[in-house]
Amino acid sequence: MIKILFICHGNICRSTMAQFVFQDMVNKRGLKDKFYINSAATSREEIGNGPHYGTVSKLRQVGVPVLKHHAVQMTRQDYEDYDFLIGMEHFNLRNMKRIAGGDPDGKMHLLLDFSEHPRDIADPWYTGNFDETYRDVVEGCEALLSYLQENSYI
Repeated sequence: MIKILFICHGNICRSTMAQFVFQDMVNKRGLKDKFYINSAATSREEIGNGPHYGTVSKLRQVGVPVLKHHAVQMTRQDYEDYDFLIGMEHFNLRNMKRIAGGDPDGKMHLLLDFSEHPRDIADPWYTGNFDETYRDVVEGCEALLSYLQENSYI
């Protein structure tokens, strides 16, 4: 089983969106039993809160199931427990490495680094643009799934 943890600053917008989108993708491809997918924050600001209403609204609009989730903070132990720790932007990656004490096994990546156009995913908390975030998340999740298939993880 491949264990993936999607990570952003607060765990209510981008990382939950990526978690739900990727889960939907693997479910629709009959790969559900091959993955454990979750999400977390690098900060403690939103701990215990559910997904942002903008994320929920966008996912419902496009038919992606919104799963039960409450924000949690990434821990050092997550580095041991997950195969891939996927950040949404460079600030997340820096904080992920701080929390984990580094990345000696090369498990940490940015979601869009798997795509043909590597870049940060803008935080809709600040931009208000959940449509753009959704497009970027789908692009990254599709690219991540292709990477896993091409490299014989699944």
